[in-house]
Amino acid sequence: MTAVTRTVRIGSSHGLHARPAKLFAQAAKDSGLTITVAKDSGKPVNAASILGVISLGVEQGDYVTLSTEGDGAEAALDRLSELLTTDHDAE
Repeated sequence: MTAVTRTVRIGSSHGLHARPAKLFAQAAKDSGLTITVAKDSGKPVNAASILGVISLGVEQGDYVTLSTEGDGAEAALDRLSELLTTDHDAE
């Protein structure tokens, strides 16, 4: 299997705090894939773990790298990338 990675810029004006982190972690969990997320060149954490995601301390404009592999990997990262680039604080 080939690993799929995607680097995206965070769009939420307050970064990945509770609400966007919860949406992101839930979507990662729902994908059924093991997905990791890392800030810059930091240690990757489980994307389905809300505490792991919040612990990254991601702010607006930061770059994160998503990684996964398996069936549906591209589609899963497309969906997660869209969640990360959307400003959930503007709604």
